[in-house]
Amino acid sequence: MRIGVDRSRCIGAGMCALTAPEVFDQDTGDGRVLTLDAAPKGAAAEAARRAVGLCPSGALSEEPPTRENRDRT
Repeated sequence: MRIGVDRSRCIGAGMCALTAPEVFDQDTGDGRVLTLDAAPKGAAAEAARRAVGLCPSGALSEEPPTRENRDRT
């Protein structure tokens, strides 16, 4: 899986960092999402999927596999 992040949509609610702290953090300056691992695997990928669904602003997305990252998901 690969995670897409649109920081301009982020409202800093922090659900992503709480749900998947190994994948997301919050910027100490503006509170918006930071990606720690854009291509998580295993349990981290499942947590990231939950975080995508919980994001109140829709700033997170699960990107479809591409030829470049298909084998890494």
